[in-house]
Amino acid sequence: QAQLVESGGGLVQAGGSLRLSCAASGRTFPIMGWFRQAPGKEREFVAAIRWSSGVTTYTDAVKGRFTISRDAAKNKLYLQMNNLKPEDTAVYYCAVDAVSTMIFTTAAKYDYWGQGTQVTVSS
Repeated sequence: QAQLVESGGGLVQAGGSLRLSCAASGRTFPIMGWFRQAPGKEREFVAAIRWSSGVTTYTDAVKGRFTISRDAAKNKLYLQMNNLKPEDTAVYYCAVDAVSTMIFTTAAKYDYWGQGTQVTVSS
């Protein structure tokens, strides 16, 4: 079992930055990631990281702007979001894949989810 708590969302102007955090309780997990869901749209993959190696994967829409990282000592996951665009507006969710050894980008592969944090980017 896992409890994930996100923080760091908010309202920012286009071009601005935010850093999301996700605190995971219980234990470490092999894969942790971020998804987002905009109103009327399906939940989509943003980025993920292999906890042991630090290998990362990003969706094309955020490459070069977002950076996923982890702090193993604190068991925390981060998403640094720079040069934000209005189309980045969504609820952002932290998620963990408790069994895989490779990164998947489909939400169905992830076992535990946080409650979500709202990110709103104004134009």
